[in-house]
Amino acid sequence: MSDYGHDLVFGSFVTPSADNPDRTVGVAVLAEQVGLDLVTFQDHPYQPAFLDTWTLLSFVAARTSRVHLAANVTNLPLRPPAVLARSVASLDLLSGGRVGLGLGAGAFWDAIEAMGGRRLTPGQGVRALEEAIEVVRQLWDVETRGGVRVDGEFYRVVGAKRGPAPAHAVPIWLGAYKPRMLQLTGRRADGWLPSLGYLQPGDLTRGNAIIDDAAQQAGRSPQDVRRLLNIAGEFSAVGRGPLNGPAEQWAEELAELALEEGVGTFILGSDDPDDLRRFAGEVAPAVRELVAAERDRGAAPARTPEPEPEPEPVAAQPVRASRATATGGAFAVVPTPDDGVRRSERQVWDEAARPTGPAPDPERTYTPQEQATGAHLVQVHDGLRAELAQIHDLIEQVATGEIDAGAARSHINTMTMRQNRWTLGVYCESYCRIVTTHHTIEDQSLFPRLRARDPRLAPVVDRLEQEHHVIHDVLEGVDRALVAYVGSPDGLAELRAAVDLLTDALLSHLSYEERELVEPLARLGIA
Repeated sequence: MSDYGHDLVFGSFVTPSADNPDRTVGVAVLAEQVGLDLVTFQDHPYQPAFLDTWTLLSFVAARTSRVHLAANVTNLPLRPPAVLARSVASLDLLSGGRVGLGLGAGAFWDAIEAMGGRRLTPGQGVRALEEAIEVVRQLWDVETRGGVRVDGEFYRVVGAKRGPAPAHAVPIWLGAYKPRMLQLTGRRADGWLPSLGYLQPGDLTRGNAIIDDAAQQAGRSPQDVRRLLNIAGEFSAVGRGPLNGPAEQWAEELAELALEEGVGTFILGSDDPDDLRRFAGEVAPAVRELVAAERDRGAAPARTPEPEPEPEPVAAQPVRASRATATGGAFAVVPTPDDGVRRSERQVWDEAARPTGPAPDPERTYTPQEQATGAHLVQVHDGLRAELAQIHDLIEQVATGEIDAGAARSHINTMTMRQNRWTLGVYCESYCRIVTTHHTIEDQSLFPRLRARDPRLAPVVDRLEQEHHVIHDVLEGVDRALVAYVGSPDGLAELRAAVDLLTDALLSHLSYEERELVEPLARLGIA
């Protein structure tokens, strides 16, 4: 257990997109409005689709008054450290002490070289980064007499004047993964800033151990190094996996990372205003409360919970007759029926050709635990159904001008029609990602287990997988329609048609899947 006792900080990792600069800045400003502590941007100077990160940081600093700002992380091979040091100090002075310095040794070397940077090996990159830290710290150190002198292998500074000093002690955070970078973090840096998506199980624990050991060998305390973490996930009504579920689940998982892995700063990678609002308004306070309670508890022995009694097997009540073919007479989980309503003139498959699975045993009884998995599947699907209804409603409200983005997004008072279209687009894109993620989980985990446990289900599983591919193509059609809609005021009809087709296909598919799988999930004991 490695709780370093740091105050908890919550931030955002915003894409510095150049295609709509107002939107990019607006998302950053929103992060401050909803109460986040930090706004960061990736730094890829060779990427023409991105705004220059340091220019963007300066612009956002002028539009905000409280939130702290940093590159996540600065591309050192294209940012000479002496000039970078003065840029950081200047922005820190102008912003009232709100700047952090994230640094990376470099990646994407072909692109760096194409921009005039020097290609380095991993070992060279670490040595260059350590030299750069020395240059930066010396330039900020205005109390020492004489000029800055660093005669390094990669950076030479021969008598440059010191200053200006930043407004506050600017922390230096390193994006590190390999042992040499982690050792450098422990020796010289103020923070470790990896991305959770790039880490394997156990990497946080191993990284902390390397950093702690290096810090102690350098005469520092492990607590001198803040542990930051870039995270990403999905908010949903029910849990579907790590950082994929309701805010309460997020809070529990992040509190565990704080208490067990020492993470003191969580930075959410999302450009979705709803995600930022929920992260700041629901997740952050809950994490702080959970961590504070555990820290207050200290070494007090934990109460051993009393074991729950074993559940009694129960005979389920019959389901509605219209779904008896899937659930028999002894299963209580009720699939959501297909009402047969179709919005689109197109049909993407022949519903009459769908196979059916084995008939359930009418004498079979089921425990609550056995029924829970099928009930969970229905809940997940019902969440998707509810989201579909919201998309249709949002399309109609925006189309008729009944709402502005202030009504669609409670944190904004007014917004132009173009921004209304973007708001709708973000909502639809987020929904498409949720559907794709759900289908991926089924294809890679649930369906293979069903095939293995009961080969008679193979035709049904095969058909469901085929329908997933069809739905993926339909989702691609929604994406294309979104592009047309955002780019042209005449694109609404195409978007309506694409969402109608998605609605028909998805509602039909979800009902078929529930009809065929909720009982086998219980019978086969698949959790």
